[in-house]
Amino acid sequence: MDVGFIGLGHMGAPMALNLMKAGHRVTVYNRTRGKAEALAREGAQVADRVADACRGDVLITMLSDDTAVEDVVFSDGGALDALRRNAIHISMSTISVALSDRLAEAHGKAGHGYVAAPVFGRPGAAVAAKLFIIAAGADATLAHCQPLFDAMGQQTFVIGARPSEANLVKLSGNFLIASVLESLGEAFALVRKSGIDPHRYLNILTSTLFSAPAYRTYGAIIAEGRIPADGFKMSLGLKDMRLALAAADARTVPMPVASLVRDHSSRPLPKAMEMPTGQGWRGVPREGRGCKRTMSESATSQCETLPRSPSRRHTAKSGLVLTESVFKRSGYRFACRKRDKTKTWSAIAILRSASSRQHTCAVRTRTCAVRSRVSKDGRESMRCVHPSRRLLRKLL
Repeated sequence: MDVGFIGLGHMGAPMALNLMKAGHRVTVYNRTRGKAEALAREGAQVADRVADACRGDVLITMLSDDTAVEDVVFSDGGALDALRRNAIHISMSTISVALSDRLAEAHGKAGHGYVAAPVFGRPGAAVAAKLFIIAAGADATLAHCQPLFDAMGQQTFVIGARPSEANLVKLSGNFLIASVLESLGEAFALVRKSGIDPHRYLNILTSTLFSAPAYRTYGAIIAEGRIPADGFKMSLGLKDMRLALAAADARTVPMPVASLVRDHSSRPLPKAMEMPTGQGWRGVPREGRGCKRTMSESATSQCETLPRSPSRRHTAKSGLVLTESVFKRSGYRFACRKRDKTKTWSAIAILRSASSRQHTCAVRTRTCAVRSRVSKDGRESMRCVHPSRRLLRKLL
């Protein structure tokens, strides 16, 4: 079968390689061309544009979020325009239910087939072709795609004829994984602070009531304090939580646990957002409960201590230290003025924490001025100081 494959990240690259091993002719496209060139050495054709990857019978997309999928499909010269009539788009990305419905409608009007087929499994499972594929779409379209699913996964679960149902199942599964990570992080924080060996604790859990793969895999990551090289970024996990809550809101389904995990993972630990989910979620509950942080030195150099008290007095004296780049992406809004001669600048910062009602009061009181200074080695740091009320009124 002639297959186009767009998105060659930790998951997409081994999936495309397995398709080639199964005898399919694969044309690959990736925004970073170097990743596509690596597969060219294995026999793949490299497309210069999205449209060049849409000439075959089937197009598979494995992208990070809604925005990436929309750019590939709906942009000028994108997949919607380039796919020939009766060609099939298999979306294996974790995307919103709303976007999946939009894709189904758009492809239907264009005379294309559309299947949603997100997967459960880590990059190691993708390499071994052991993914679990959750598929939904028209029966005839699914039957045509089944040889491709067999090349990439160990089992395919068909949900129904409406493609977005597969996306809903995937998001609900990712919510459960995030809940496991949250509870594991809290449990390990408790036993660590009590002086119990985390490895012994993990062995007890996985040898008794918690032998599921999620507990074994993520429990080991948390116990060892390691960062997997092929890990799933915590920022993408947070994205999935938001998509799950959006789907629940559209159906008037309360999900208080999902809201709690979303708010907790939204706390301003900027470096954690770029870390794999197991490592990132591990740092949040431990630090929030008074345990000494054991994240990598690069993380601790980026973000030292966070204000514990919601009071203005304590927040101003708490000594929040952030580098400039982390400060800008950590959920703060600020205005600044720079002095070229002294190479210092000051700013007023207002914490915009998680969008939870329970944090509203804390947000209003966590107001502090932040002073920045450039050291001899060129690194810039910031520290909370008492705010200037006059400057606050002027800026706000």
